[in-house]
Amino acid sequence: MENLISKRQITAKVTKLTWERIWLHLEVKVAFAEGADKDSKLSFYLINGLFEPKAKLKVEGIDGDTYKLKINITNPGNGLCLPQGTYSMIVCQKKRQMAKAEIAESLVKEMSSASRNFLYGGRAKVYSVTFYVTEGDEGLPFIMYVLAGGRTGISAPVAHAAKKGFHPKEQLKKKYSKINKPLKVDMYWKYRKKYKHKSGKPVVMFMSEQSTSISTNLKAVKDRMLARGMDKDYIIVESYRSSVTNPRQGIKSWMDMLKKMAMSDFIFLDDHAPVLDWLILDKDTTLIQLWHAGAGFKSSGYSRWGHIGCPAPYSCHRQYKYGISGSKNIAHFFSEVWGINDSQVLPTGMPRIDEYLDEGYRAKKTKELYDKYPMCRDKKVILFAPTYRGTNKANAHYPYELIDFGRLYELCGDEYIVLFKMHPWVASEVPIEEKYKDRFADVGRYPNINDLFYITELLITDYSSNIFEYSLMKKPMLFFAFDKIQYSFSRGFHRPYEESAPGKVCATFDEVLKAIEEQDFEYPKVEEYVEKHFDYIDSHASDRVIDWIILGQLPDSVKKGLAADAAVNKELETLDFKPAP
Repeated sequence: MENLISKRQITAKVTKLTWERIWLHLEVKVAFAEGADKDSKLSFYLINGLFEPKAKLKVEGIDGDTYKLKINITNPGNGLCLPQGTYSMIVCQKKRQMAKAEIAESLVKEMSSASRNFLYGGRAKVYSVTFYVTEGDEGLPFIMYVLAGGRTGISAPVAHAAKKGFHPKEQLKKKYSKINKPLKVDMYWKYRKKYKHKSGKPVVMFMSEQSTSISTNLKAVKDRMLARGMDKDYIIVESYRSSVTNPRQGIKSWMDMLKKMAMSDFIFLDDHAPVLDWLILDKDTTLIQLWHAGAGFKSSGYSRWGHIGCPAPYSCHRQYKYGISGSKNIAHFFSEVWGINDSQVLPTGMPRIDEYLDEGYRAKKTKELYDKYPMCRDKKVILFAPTYRGTNKANAHYPYELIDFGRLYELCGDEYIVLFKMHPWVASEVPIEEKYKDRFADVGRYPNINDLFYITELLITDYSSNIFEYSLMKKPMLFFAFDKIQYSFSRGFHRPYEESAPGKVCATFDEVLKAIEEQDFEYPKVEEYVEKHFDYIDSHASDRVIDWIILGQLPDSVKKGLAADAAVNKELETLDFKPAP
């Protein structure tokens, strides 16, 4: 690439640095010398110390002479974190290097505060992004330093044998426990060699490491494949384990799962699978994430990088060839979570919605629910269904003491019935006193919350993704977000909560009661939510998953997006940013 930086036809200064979770936003003011080309497109690249381009910044917009740029440091476009290194920013035009970006003098004092440390690995490791200015350089060149580090000791050295807590047997156990993963990896590849294409038919696997049974999107796609008679031309295999909560799976369980994974051409997941954090699948295997979350608020995966429980720089998510979402408008929420590109998130709609929207199914379930909970007949049902508090299944809970059961009971009168459906991870039952049981019921053991939406007139939730399905009922919602600030800090939101909640947000239970009494639900937000989150409102999402992914019939718009991302990555491999001789 021709280097014309010394000619100073273009100069560029970074005037603003801000963060939005894992997104770094930059504003770059560009100036053109007299006679310079002001019309041709500008491109902005991050170049490491070896003059290798490692990222092309996305141009969000242009405001006069200021370019608004952004980069996702967990995925600059290739599905991996921005590598370690010292980066400068080069401005290019027509495959020519035109300027090396500098820092505006007004921004120098803010460089330190703009730097970020993202902790991961149980807070024992860190991914650091630092901005600084060096002495001796001409001008103030923009410099960004990226480092991945780990915890180090800061106390005085201690003799090994005298180290507190040193137990030879425990050390030996740890040593040999590390053999497990390499052995399992070896087992997978041996199975792959033995069983790959042995049957002569493509193999489709449905897999969960979160549950011992199939459900939601996985079940919908599998059932649809069977309904279409695809089991004649495809071999369908299944593996459902609760290894997340019970990691001590026996060797038989491992052998069975690894064999099925090895023989598969397509693997459909329903959530994070820890085994794929360290087992890299054969490149010929297509891994697809059919995550159950329609689109809530709480951050997950790489969206909450730096928070407790976030993934490592490389994890299961990096292996997804595709994920799915309800619409193109919300694809970026999912791609951010998984650390993949927007183009890889296919707006098929959620397969589990197929059954949910079926009128025959709805009529059947409505009758069953009234038979099961006769107290709901001829009443308006309020469904209280918040998410859990805590970091995982082991410590999941809900602060029931915040619910004023007595006042809620009085408010119900002869008009309302309240059903409490807590998150499945919350083990403790709702403390409903006997005197309230004619108007309150704990339906936590009812298997499918979506069915309950048919008889619900008002949903009370907080940060849960259950709003996705419920919104299609075109009924009001309330959001009891008593810990919005704490939740935002510890868990993180991937979009502004107050603006995005399709209903009235209440900070106290008093506000919840007042909203119900005054029928103040801010209902128009529901219709706005539906318009944004659904490209299709029909019963064909499972068919789209099958047709687009298994049969390879991707829409042209999807192909175009995938091709554009591939072209950028290819460009980064071929560009030469070596300085002029």
